[in-house]
Amino acid sequence: MTKIRNEKLIQLFGTNVRKHRQAKGLSQVSLSDMANINRSQIIDIEAGRINTTISTANAVANALELNIAELFS
Repeated sequence: MTKIRNEKLIQLFGTNVRKHRQAKGLSQVSLSDMANINRSQIIDIEAGRINTTISTANAVANALELNIAELFS
């Protein structure tokens, strides 16, 4: 089975997480605490290094008080 990895979407998600985090004046530590995930995961998401799970994407969106779709557009 072929792996499906959409690098552009992964980068877009990471860029949007960073943009919204910074717009709200949050540090990576604060966001990770609010989303209940490791800071290193926020770093990797923002850098586009990991293809995160839907559950993690949803936790990040909730912490940023956004609809998850806003992080993909």
